[in-house]
Amino acid sequence: MNWDIFCRVIDNHGDLGVTWRLARQIAVERREPVRLWVDDASALAWMAPRGQPGVQVIDWSDPAAVHAAAATGPDPHVLIEAFGCDPAPELVARFAARPGGIWLNLEYLSAEDFVEGLHGLPSPVMSGPGRGCTKHFFYPGFTERTGGLLREAGLVQRQTAFDRGAWLAAQGIGWQGERIATLFCYEPPALADWLAGLCGGARPTRVLVAAGRTAEAVRAVLPQLPADRGALHIDWLPHLAQPDFDHLLWAGDFNAVRGEDSLVRALWAGKPMVWHIYPQDDGVHYDKLDAWLDALDAPASVRAFHAAWNGRPGAPALPALDDALLADATRMVQAARTRLLAQDDLLTRLVRFIAQKS
Repeated sequence: MNWDIFCRVIDNHGDLGVTWRLARQIAVERREPVRLWVDDASALAWMAPRGQPGVQVIDWSDPAAVHAAAATGPDPHVLIEAFGCDPAPELVARFAARPGGIWLNLEYLSAEDFVEGLHGLPSPVMSGPGRGCTKHFFYPGFTERTGGLLREAGLVQRQTAFDRGAWLAAQGIGWQGERIATLFCYEPPALADWLAGLCGGARPTRVLVAAGRTAEAVRAVLPQLPADRGALHIDWLPHLAQPDFDHLLWAGDFNAVRGEDSLVRALWAGKPMVWHIYPQDDGVHYDKLDAWLDALDAPASVRAFHAAWNGRPGAPALPALDDALLADATRMVQAARTRLLAQDDLLTRLVRFIAQKS
């Protein structure tokens, strides 16, 4: 099959991270050609610096490139519209003229109840160049009745063979056995309190700070920290390619992640974690956060930490990152990881869905 995947970059490259992983997995495991149409591919310079044979990246913001690809490239058997991004009309017109194609709207990840009900439902296209076609909603999720989670073959084996000390040394991080916390976030309201608490902690902690928006957030709160950082040491990371981002999470004793792509990778890492969900003005993100915590059967300590970290109104002060909290979070994540590893991954379910609809 020929695959076309469309992505608009929103939320600081998180959508691109998801679609690149999917495109790469199709090319590697199915050995089928993929065209990834993206309006800003600049992040691939560090996210995937070596590219991937079998994946062609098309600059969606360049009309000439879009016209050339639509006019001369192969007709796609599968058109994936990531996160409702409205594919290029030229491509949609060619797709609509070819019988038998499958058009999927790859939705955002959620554990909310509605996902199982909407997953796989058809949506007739009533206007525009795709008139007469039918899209189908494809929802990633955490249960057998959803689209599952992205997970490439060999992931567990790679993690088992991972050498934390060697990887940290290769990054120039002078690890001496301290607890390692990785930080990839937006601007969590409790960030300053968390870092201040680590300064006065009984156990030395190295915080590995991701580049970009996370580093900016940390630098903004540094003046609020004690002059003597005590038990806290901060390491500033460069942008990491996707494999090294996995290594970062495998190296952590505690991982703070954000958005969608890093949430899934933190679950596969199996380490205690906190999720900074993308904040929305109307507060509906708290419903999404609650649904995820429910899906993982989160204990009260983990829920309290998430409430404070995400700035939930009325939340208590941020709990200390102590051994009891880490133990609770470890049990939660490990149980979820075991259950999710027993399920088919997203691409396996996607191919099965396409076969059924074809």
